[in-house]
Amino acid sequence: MTQPTPPSRVPAGATPEGDGILIGSGPVRVDAYIDFLCPFCRQFELAAESTLAKLVADQQISLAYHPMNFLDEASTTSYSTRAAAAAGCAADQGKFLPYAHELFVRQPPEGGAGLSDAELADIGDAAGLTRTAFADCLAKAPYRDWPSYVTERAVDAGVGGTPTVLVAGASVDPEPRAISEAVAAASGTS
Repeated sequence: MTQPTPPSRVPAGATPEGDGILIGSGPVRVDAYIDFLCPFCRQFELAAESTLAKLVADQQISLAYHPMNFLDEASTTSYSTRAAAAAGCAADQGKFLPYAHELFVRQPPEGGAGLSDAELADIGDAAGLTRTAFADCLAKAPYRDWPSYVTERAVDAGVGGTPTVLVAGASVDPEPRAISEAVAAASGTS
């Protein structure tokens, strides 16, 4: 198996491997493989967001989001790549989570163009990003090659769809209760 070519740049807060954004510093690692155009990922985000936030706040987990571009062909503008690259720009301002949440709240349907670059910039306002710096990052697109790298690494690791959630390296159902139970078992508190 060949190693994926690392991107030219990775966002602030990237995992050591450069294939995701790491939130928190708890002892149990939770990896969430997502695609911003995936309707099941939207359901996962809206259902699990508060549980994951609490686990991070309680310093029980370190949470790595891996924004993939599986569904680029389900849009006419490579929306999954553009949205993931925009999320990288948000990470540079320490706002990956609120921006990712807003992307899912405003998720476009598959089969169209997805949100425009101007709409992606507008979402930055709702996520608390500094407009000028965020718009500049979107225009320069320094993370355009990052989602392909994330996706290649995920596929090489056996991820076959989104959302995929791993707790301490083991696959679990992408739903709050299963994640909480797996975290408790991995930390020895169950």
